[in-house]
Amino acid sequence: MNLSVSLASGEPIYAQIKEQIKKQILSGQLREGEPLPSIRNLAHDLQISVITTKRAYDELEQEGLVVSVAGKGTFVSEKNKESIREVKYRQLEEGIRRIVAESKALGVRKEELASLIELFYGEERE
Repeated sequence: MNLSVSLASGEPIYAQIKEQIKKQILSGQLREGEPLPSIRNLAHDLQISVITTKRAYDELEQEGLVVSVAGKGTFVSEKNKESIREVKYRQLEEGIRRIVAESKALGVRKEELASLIELFYGEERE
């Protein structure tokens, strides 16, 4: 698993780790049942605190994307298909909200926005 953190980023380190792992799970790069690096190993590799790494793993577990098994480690949840679908929809909803808000601020009518979406959606299929 390839992760990196930026101390210069305004985003907390635990959030950077969480988002990178989440992206890898949602994209299928990390598969169901696959083990994550141990909290200590990841902290060592990234040269960060164990507490920071644990917080990222804890939040991923709260979202249902990973499961921690005492004495064995942390694994991508095997029952996460519905969780993944839910997370993807939430991300999509957030993106749509941002686009709609920006469109309104620019004075773009709903019909124009719908036409743009249809145009870009069609390009994806080609």
